[in-house]
Amino acid sequence: MHDHGPCAETPAAPLPPKETLTAAGEILRALAAPVRIAIVLQLRESQRCVHELVGALGVTQPLISQHLRVLKAAGVVRGERNGREVMYRLVDDHLAHIVIDAVAHAEES
Repeated sequence: MHDHGPCAETPAAPLPPKETLTAAGEILRALAAPVRIAIVLQLRESQRCVHELVGALGVTQPLISQHLRVLKAAGVVRGERNGREVMYRLVDDHLAHIVIDAVAHAEES
């Protein structure tokens, strides 16, 4: 009989399929930039157009548009044309919770 210490008999946690892990990694990568985190926090309050995000975040319109493209490609935000404006909103609340939890954790440190 071998004594392997406290971690000897811990069973492996069940894992989702590789495709799911890859998709989760893409979402986390898309959320990794501070400006994109700020965009998600703004969109959590309500849908917004690009110029509202520019005003709220104090960065240029091309930069906001670039970050929105990344978030759209990762399925984090969705844009809907409303006349001449495109209104952006979060695809679902799960993504806001990820960001809120990360911000809360960072504030605790």
